[in-house]
Amino acid sequence: MGQEKNPRRVADNEAMAKTRMLRTSPQKLNLVAGLIRGKKVEKALADLTFSKKRIAADVKKCLQSAIANAENNHNLDVDSLIVAEAWCGKNLVMKRGRPRARGRYGKIMKPFSEITIKVRQIEEQA
Repeated sequence: MGQEKNPRRVADNEAMAKTRMLRTSPQKLNLVAGLIRGKKVEKALADLTFSKKRIAADVKKCLQSAIANAENNHNLDVDSLIVAEAWCGKNLVMKRGRPRARGRYGKIMKPFSEITIKVRQIEEQA
């Protein structure tokens, strides 16, 4: 009997990884995600390694996880992978505050975000 296997969320030549609860705003994270979209994975890893953005290290970890998923779980060739998609979204927002002059209250928003990276194997043209 048993339960049927769930269908894959991505195509047969794709793999993905998701990182949640990144302590940055989605707007700033999207700048780093745009840096790697459509590139070969080794070029994207090099760009993230030498990026001056603080969050680039966490995006690099997510990309390495997507590459490992492609290699170990889906038997894809690492040398022919590209970053097919990279998108980010909002997560929770911690709300903090600070007393201000004349009895007012200054809101301090501490946003969190999440990133999803999808890598795809491409056919090499000879």
